[in-house]
Amino acid sequence: QVQLVESGGGLVQAGDSLRLSCEASGRELNNYVVGWFRRAPGKEREFVSAITRSRGFTSYADSVKGRFTISRDNAKNTVSLQMNNLKSEDTAVYYCAADTRPVGATRDSSYAYWGQGTQVTVSS
Repeated sequence: QVQLVESGGGLVQAGDSLRLSCEASGRELNNYVVGWFRRAPGKEREFVSAITRSRGFTSYADSVKGRFTISRDNAKNTVSLQMNNLKSEDTAVYYCAADTRPVGATRDSSYAYWGQGTQVTVSS
């Protein structure tokens, strides 16, 4: 099975950028659909972005569209989430998740494998 580790979180100001990474071990991540989710304090975990396996089709939540970009680096066995123009409402713990055949890439219940999460805090 695949193990996932997120990194790149931190404390930034509104308007700044961060790049989160999801590094995989145990399996090649390009065989998995990878999603990013986040959980803000007191809220349910929500979908942020996903990337498919072979063709690398991407999808985004409306709240991050135009600001966040998901991408793969197969040589590093990593999926990244570039986050630009961060807002205070982006503050959350961000998780990456992977599954070979998720039924609905925007649903967290579709993913079998999860990282431990990385904290992103955006001050206004």
